[in-house]
Amino acid sequence: MIGALILGAMMATGVPQGQARTSLGIFQGWGVFRDASPRRCFAIARPVGPAVASQPFASIATWPGDGVRGQIHIRLSRTRNPRSRVMLSVGERRFELMAGERDAWAPDTRTDLAIVAAIRQGRSMSVETMGTNGGAFADTYALQGAATAIDAAALGCLRRQG
Repeated sequence: MIGALILGAMMATGVPQGQARTSLGIFQGWGVFRDASPRRCFAIARPVGPAVASQPFASIATWPGDGVRGQIHIRLSRTRNPRSRVMLSVGERRFELMAGERDAWAPDTRTDLAIVAAIRQGRSMSVETMGTNGGAFADTYALQGAATAIDAAALGCLRRQG
């Protein structure tokens, strides 16, 4: 049931008309997809809890044409206060992210690698900040299946598309 919900939502989200998106699998709540142009593969999940209209997600992408692997991207469930930091936590590890109004990402490749390593060993991940209304909020992600999904995304972009 969860796999079908993720697959349906991710297939419909953010794909320009005419662009090919291929599902590479579902791994315990993490979906894996490949886009044709520009070529990229990514593992993606929604936060735990009820679905919200803003469609928040966490993704880890590979962009073979740019030599990028394991790039973190977070879509927040709410608009953040522009003066607030965004903190990602996996177990005891905490990482400060760069952020726009609704999106956050690692400040550099080294931090991407450290976050992916923590995700591979963790059970859950949370992304916390302050909303525009002044209240704190956190989006929490289950990490079961994340390591397999990250590997499937990397392998999916190594293969030639047919």
